[in-house]
Amino acid sequence: MIIDLPATTTSQVNSKLVTLREQGGANTIGRVLTLVIVTDDSERTEEVIDAANHASREHPCRVIVVARGAKKAATRLDAQIRVGGDAGASEVVVLRLYGALANEGASCVVPMLLPDAPIVAWWPFEAPPVPAEDPIGRLATRRITDSAASRNPSKALEARVKSYVDGDTDLAWTRLTLWRAVLASALDLPPYERVTAATVTGEGDSPSADLLAAWLASRLRLPVRRQRARYGEGIVKVELERKSGAVELHRPDGTVGELTQPGQPARRVALQRRPVRDCLAEELRRLDADEIYELALKGLGKVERRARTSSATKSAKTPAKPKAKAGTKT
Repeated sequence: MIIDLPATTTSQVNSKLVTLREQGGANTIGRVLTLVIVTDDSERTEEVIDAANHASREHPCRVIVVARGAKKAATRLDAQIRVGGDAGASEVVVLRLYGALANEGASCVVPMLLPDAPIVAWWPFEAPPVPAEDPIGRLATRRITDSAASRNPSKALEARVKSYVDGDTDLAWTRLTLWRAVLASALDLPPYERVTAATVTGEGDSPSADLLAAWLASRLRLPVRRQRARYGEGIVKVELERKSGAVELHRPDGTVGELTQPGQPARRVALQRRPVRDCLAEELRRLDADEIYELALKGLGKVERRARTSSATKSAKTPAKPKAKAGTKT
């Protein structure tokens, strides 16, 4: 059920929520948190709501979408309430703010918050420079951003390093869960040797590849090379060098990876690119600080960036091979 409330107020929206609960016999006892989503008023809003509805099946919650419209428009609040099949296992309140209200998201959100329930703020696209100091960020115990969805992923990740506060996290980090699990399990197999060098190859503007390299640097306590891939999307390859040989995890097609290491047969592992809804559901499982993510951010200073895998140190007497065209596999 979708109910539109044009040119309304927060008190009228609250009253309508109470009426709907009384008529439908629903209540808020089963809601475990309030998820506040801050975005612009565009077609992408529906994508965000779909992701939140999917995550709510694992974490029943009240979803409040703050969709900021044109600041030069007449000041008004248009609201929409979604319950039942249109809201997953939650109730969705969409607040479209125009004019002077576009900068007053927090004041419109406070009357809608569930009492005595944790608050999670999510910026699915552009995030404020310091999420913890944003008016809505101050209300939240957990703040979720997504560097990969911003206009400049590299600068967004740099901002996360400077602004980190306990409770901050990034979906670019959440996308690494499968990679971290496979690499950690590979090192749990004999021979138990120290990793002497590590290289992460991926897209030049992939914050997930940067964070994976930083995580390895913080865990292995050594500088990690970060190289630009000539093909593929996101993270393409990870190499961990040891005395007996290298452990390699290669994912050329963005779907299936191959793990190879000395003394073991090659193994194929599922490493498909995770959708936003799955990453959001994972992040909502914890409401405390993510210490490993914090260490990964600190490890970015130990990442050595290189343009791409090239034989720059070849002898001048050896004729150079022709360069591969963009997009070709090597």
